[in-house]
Amino acid sequence: MPEMTFVVEWPNGTHQSCYSPSLMMHDHLEAGKSYSIAEFVARTRTALNEASERVRTKFGFYSTSASDQLAAIERTAARFEPFEITRVVSMAPPPVVSNIVGGQQ
Repeated sequence: MPEMTFVVEWPNGTHQSCYSPSLMMHDHLEAGKSYSIAEFVARTRTALNEASERVRTKFGFYSTSASDQLAAIERTAARFEPFEITRVVSMAPPPVVSNIVGGQQ
């Protein structure tokens, strides 16, 4: 299962490197985009829970790395007001862009 990392810049300027056991984080966050703390936490919670469910489906157990990462994000986010802004600095690997146009390759 492909893994990925993403770097978050918190409102105080600190950076946090985060982990996801699935590339599906790209479905919920975008590199370079800013989110309120509340929206960022909600999006990462959804994405990491979905990623953990994918791990369970494939391997028979939930991803403790995903739940640990979510807990770390929630701890850091609790230091800020929900309306403050955080930014996704980078995501690696980058999203895959399809070359299929109009059903043709």
